[in-house]
Amino acid sequence: MASTNNSKAPARRRWTWPVIILVAAALLYFSFHRAPLRVHAATVQRGPIRSLISTNGKIEPVQNFEAHAPVATTVKRILVKEGDHVRRGQLLLQLDDADIRTQAARALAQVKSAQADQSALKTGGTQEELIILNAQLVKARSARDAAQHNVDALRHLQQEGAASSGELRQAEDTLASAQADVTQWQQKLNDRYSQPEVARIQAQASAAQAAYDAAEDALSKSTVRAPFDGVVYSLPVKQGAFVQAGDLLLQEADLSRVMVRAFVDEPDIGRLLPGQKVEVTWDALPGRTWTGSVTGVPSTVKPRLNRNIGETTCAVDNHDLRLLPNVNVNVTILVAEHDNVLTLERDALRAEDSKLYVYQIVNDRLKRQPVEISLQNLTRVEITSGLAEGALVALSAEESKPLSDNAAVTVVH
Repeated sequence: MASTNNSKAPARRRWTWPVIILVAAALLYFSFHRAPLRVHAATVQRGPIRSLISTNGKIEPVQNFEAHAPVATTVKRILVKEGDHVRRGQLLLQLDDADIRTQAARALAQVKSAQADQSALKTGGTQEELIILNAQLVKARSARDAAQHNVDALRHLQQEGAASSGELRQAEDTLASAQADVTQWQQKLNDRYSQPEVARIQAQASAAQAAYDAAEDALSKSTVRAPFDGVVYSLPVKQGAFVQAGDLLLQEADLSRVMVRAFVDEPDIGRLLPGQKVEVTWDALPGRTWTGSVTGVPSTVKPRLNRNIGETTCAVDNHDLRLLPNVNVNVTILVAEHDNVLTLERDALRAEDSKLYVYQIVNDRLKRQPVEISLQNLTRVEITSGLAEGALVALSAEESKPLSDNAAVTVVH
């Protein structure tokens, strides 16, 4: 039995190797003769390419004027409506200023009273007070002089034995009292006000002047005139309406040139430079484009909704006045532009280990070709090395089949 089993084993080995060879040959045959990949392709073309930043923004007036109610009052007259073009100095709106005028008159009276007090402070008192003080000083001096004369007379009589020392002592006491009265009235005349009184008068003068200035400012703001030629773009109040102090009455702007505040995502901020060309579109006016330039680049990054953005400002020409303040617009910033260069559809580009390559189609086969690029945008890239003008490059294969080097292909359109 053992010899019988051993005689059959070599026979199985002879049949195994031919099968393996046939299978390998079949696989090799089909690998070389399989159906070509059906691929979409693009050609390298010469022309311009622009590198862009596309984002959103908001219109703001460059020269803007806002009128606010200075006090609580009513709107007396409105002489314009939203959208009106106005000239510098034109009367736009009036508030009821009766109470304001009363406050101004009261404040003026306080100022004049404070001025009188300050004048009295400089001269030592009012005219009436000075007359009284001088009269009292003259009276005191007269009493002193009389007391001095009496003392001199008693001293002479005492030397002759006609007056006692007690009489002289009493006369001298009277003289001293009279001199004290003179000194007191002299001090009152020279130092009419104490330091606290001086501080109080000066504080009252400052408060009165501040109240008058505030009343005059409120009075001037109760009549609103256009500070420059422009357009009234906001008028939130109605004639006869009551307004509180600080309420917005009217907004005017020179809309011939506006500012766009564009919100640029953080990765694109480093590409911004002052002077770059800007194009602005507004969904409310399809087909219309406004142009301008970048005037300021972001100095900080801040969160906005689910984005980290920098705010860049752009000056935009708006000579037809169609762009309105506070509207949301689409903003395209031209970062760079190259003319007459080789460009290719961006979808053809592939990367491996940070190295870029494409699958060039040569003699109906794919050839992996390294490339170098410069500018790029959402749809195209600039080819600076690796491909010539007119080169055919594979984009993708039908049914999402993978591309590989040396694979046979058929271009479909």
